[in-house]
Amino acid sequence: MNSARILVVDDEPNIRELLEEILSEEGYEVTTAADAEHARAARREQNYDLTLLDIWMPDTDGISLLKEWSESGALDPVVMMSGHGTVDSAVEATRLGALDFIEKPVSLTKLLRTVQKALASRRTRESHRTLIPAAPVPIGKSQQLRDLRNQVTRIAQHDTHTLFTGEVGSGRGLFARFLHASGARSQGPFETVQGGDLTETDCEARLLGSAHEPGAQQRASGGVLFIESLDELSSRAQQILLNVLERGKFTPQGGTEQRLDVRILASAPPGFERDDDFRAELLSRLSAVVIRVPPLREYPEDVPELLRYYADVFVDVERLPFRRFSIAAQNRLRNYPWPGNVRELKSIVKRLLILGGDEEISLREVEAQLAADSAAGEPLIKQDLLAMPLREAREHFERAYLQQQLILCGGKVGQLAKRVGMERTHLYRKLRSLGVDFRQAGPDE
Repeated sequence: MNSARILVVDDEPNIRELLEEILSEEGYEVTTAADAEHARAARREQNYDLTLLDIWMPDTDGISLLKEWSESGALDPVVMMSGHGTVDSAVEATRLGALDFIEKPVSLTKLLRTVQKALASRRTRESHRTLIPAAPVPIGKSQQLRDLRNQVTRIAQHDTHTLFTGEVGSGRGLFARFLHASGARSQGPFETVQGGDLTETDCEARLLGSAHEPGAQQRASGGVLFIESLDELSSRAQQILLNVLERGKFTPQGGTEQRLDVRILASAPPGFERDDDFRAELLSRLSAVVIRVPPLREYPEDVPELLRYYADVFVDVERLPFRRFSIAAQNRLRNYPWPGNVRELKSIVKRLLILGGDEEISLREVEAQLAADSAAGEPLIKQDLLAMPLREAREHFERAYLQQQLILCGGKVGQLAKRVGMERTHLYRKLRSLGVDFRQAGPDE
């Protein structure tokens, strides 16, 4: 339930009553005032989180009252309202400090969105007064996301190096930040380095620093060092990092020895633990705990909430035009396989807002974006089978399925037949019909 206090200032009784009823039902504490005098008296009695202020009033107009509050330094968030709004009055109100402008008759959707944005703006300004921003809580109400958040919260209480595995774009970095914000080091820094940037020639300087320039280890001291794409670390960087972890100390180039005081979080793709080219000793130290971040296709029920969340983010932060997804569009995206995961979802939402159009994003617009993103020859998981006819989709699946199973069987069709539960002669016909060259996959028994 919302607990924000809102003052509604309007000389029309029916407008005051309507806004009071709507906002009260949303859980806000609402006070109404019929004119400037009553508004001043209400503000003297208590502070308000937001004021909805009518421009045209009989004694003192809203612009004059806004100017009065602005000049006195007592201007809390204000949203102007008018049934006779003009561009000039909107510009003047914004110049004086109003956050937004609503035209009457007020749209319910527009009203609630504007109130939410204004209150969020107030909270953002207040949070900027602290050194540490609010914890980045991953979005999602599915059981899978709830379990994952609980797991990360529990692990955050232990100062243990942790590895996040998951597909690109799945949110490994977001969960790493969530762990940092939930743990004992939350007041410390969160320093990120890209594994691929720690090359053979400069990894020592980037990690350990020098007498004149701090490295990642020093900048992260007292907090968290997040190594993104651990699988891309050069062999030299692996050796340096392993030495630091074994000794618990490091020496910047040309400097004096320092104690290591960081918790290391890292991210890597699925199956990275089986990489023979990565130092087993280093992997053992960095993966004391392994957290799997699932791909978006495994929790599609959260897609509508993610669509709304990122649409709000782009509207509020980047000032893109407000648009909402139709039910048909949401259902289509729930059944999309999301090869790029949450990162792809954010990209699609942003493009649809930038392109603009009707307030409601249609299924046709979504289909056009998905068609533009599709590419031939992608792996099965990166193909949108729902956009294909049933027969074509079945053939795509069977071909990709049997190719992968054949690889797992070392190219041996006899083993493949047992693995997939098919009679060998029928399997040979199936492989030929799908164009799978089993003769090149490897020797049979």
